[in-house]
Amino acid sequence: MDSFGATKSHAVCVPFPAQGHVNPMMQLAKLLHSKRFHITYVNTEFNHGRLIRSRGEEAVKGLPDFQFETIPDGLPPSDRDATQEVPSLCESTRKTCFAPFLELLAKLNSSPELRPVTCIVSDGIMNFGIKAAEVLGVPYVQLWTSSTCGFLGYLKYRELTERGIVPFKDENFVGDGTLDMPIDWVPGMNNMRLKDIPSFIRTTNPDDIMLNFAMSVSEECLKSTSIIFNTFDELDKEVLEVIAAKSPDNYAIGPLNLLCRQIPESQCKSLNSSLWKEDASCIEWLNKMEPKSVVYVNYGSVTVMSDHHLKEFAWGLANSKLPFLWIVRPDVVMGESAVLPKEFMEEIKDRGFTTSWCPQEQVLSHPAVGVFLTHCGWNSMLEAICEGVPLICWPFFAEQQTNCRYACTKWGIGMEINPDVTRDDVKALVKEMIEGDEGKRTRQMATEWKKKAEAANSIGGSCLGNFDRMIKKALHHKTS
Repeated sequence: MDSFGATKSHAVCVPFPAQGHVNPMMQLAKLLHSKRFHITYVNTEFNHGRLIRSRGEEAVKGLPDFQFETIPDGLPPSDRDATQEVPSLCESTRKTCFAPFLELLAKLNSSPELRPVTCIVSDGIMNFGIKAAEVLGVPYVQLWTSSTCGFLGYLKYRELTERGIVPFKDENFVGDGTLDMPIDWVPGMNNMRLKDIPSFIRTTNPDDIMLNFAMSVSEECLKSTSIIFNTFDELDKEVLEVIAAKSPDNYAIGPLNLLCRQIPESQCKSLNSSLWKEDASCIEWLNKMEPKSVVYVNYGSVTVMSDHHLKEFAWGLANSKLPFLWIVRPDVVMGESAVLPKEFMEEIKDRGFTTSWCPQEQVLSHPAVGVFLTHCGWNSMLEAICEGVPLICWPFFAEQQTNCRYACTKWGIGMEINPDVTRDDVKALVKEMIEGDEGKRTRQMATEWKKKAEAANSIGGSCLGNFDRMIKKALHHKTS
C-alpha cells in the first residue's frame, strides 16, 4: 500500500478490552502503520498481561514506530486467563478510564523521543477516547467493531423503551411468544423480530447496566464526527444508507482482516493480538482430511453455556460420524471448567480434534473445512465470509442474534440452530450442511460473498478508497 507520506502523524488506538474488539483495532492499527503513522496501541493492564502470557514478550515489543502502552481498567486485579465479566467491564471503563488515558496522552506528548499525538482512534464503545481528543484538540475517528446491522439495532433501544416494549413487564416474555413479535418499523432492517434485536433488551429492569450502556454508547457514537464500520458497502448497503442519513461521515472499511492482506507480511508479522495461546497442531490434523469434510466449531472468546448444552453439542457431533475440529475454551461452561465425558473422547478419537484455542483465520482458509458452527460474533462471521465458509448459527448475546438473522435470511450463508440445543439438532444440521442440498446452496452463496468481499478490498475496490478518504478527511488536521 502506498503512503501519503504521513510521517508526522501519531495515532493512539484504544480498543475495548475484549478479544472481539482488540482484533479489529489491531488490524486497523496495522493498516495505519502501513501508511507511515506512528502507532501507540493502548491495552488495559490486565489484557497486556494476557498478551504477554499467550504470545511472549516479543508480542509487545512492537515495530519501529509501533509501541504498546497500558491504562488500568478500574476492576480488581485478577490473574484469570479469560475475558472479564462484560457488564463490569463496560461500567468500569466508562467511569474510570478517562483520567488515566489523559495522563497517558500527556506522557506521550512530553516524550522527546516521540512525535506529538496527532489523532485518536477510539473503539465505538469507549467514548472517553472522543472526550480526550476534544481536550487535546486533535481529530479522532471511532471504530465500531461489531456489525453495522447490530449498531442499527442498538440505535432502536430508545424507541423500544419509549414504546413501552422494553423493559419487559415480567419474565414471561422468555417463553410466551413475545420475542417473536415482528419489528417492521426500523428503516433498513427488514424481516426482523424482537428476538433479532441485540439481546440486552431482554430484561425487566429499567436500570439494567447493559441495556443503558448499549443505548448510550451507540447514540454517542452516532453523534461523533467520523465512524469506521468493519464491513463493505455491498454487504450492508441498506443499513449503511440509513446510518449515512443520520451521520454522513462514516466509512465502510472491511473486512479489516482482508484489507490487511494488502500489507507486506514483513511489515507486520510480529504483531498479533490473540489473548489466548493458539494450538497450531490442529492444522496438521486438518491436512489429513478430505476437502470440505470437516465441521469447525468455535463459540468465540466470551460465550458460556451450561454443562448440559456442552454435552448435547458433544454427542451431536459424535453421532454425526463426521470429522470435526472443536474449540473448547476452559471457561466455556458457566462457573466451572469444561470437561468432556470420557466415553465421548473414546467415541471420537479417530475423527474429532478438540483444543482450547486455534489460529482461526488459518483454520477457516483450510480446504478441509466445510462448515463453521459459530456464536455469530462479528469477527468470526467476517472471517468466514472472507473464506467462503457457510455457517451454522448459535448466537449467544449482544448483536449476535442480529448477525444470525442477517446471515440466514438476507445473505443466505447460514442456518440457525435451536437456542435450547439438542444432540439431534446438532447431528441433523451438521449432516445437512456437509452433505445436503441446503448445505450446497448456502456454500454457493458463501462463495459469492467471498468474491464480493475480495473485490471490495482489492486495488480500485470500495474499501481501499474509503480507507484513503478516511485518512485524508478524518485523521489529518484540517489546518495542516
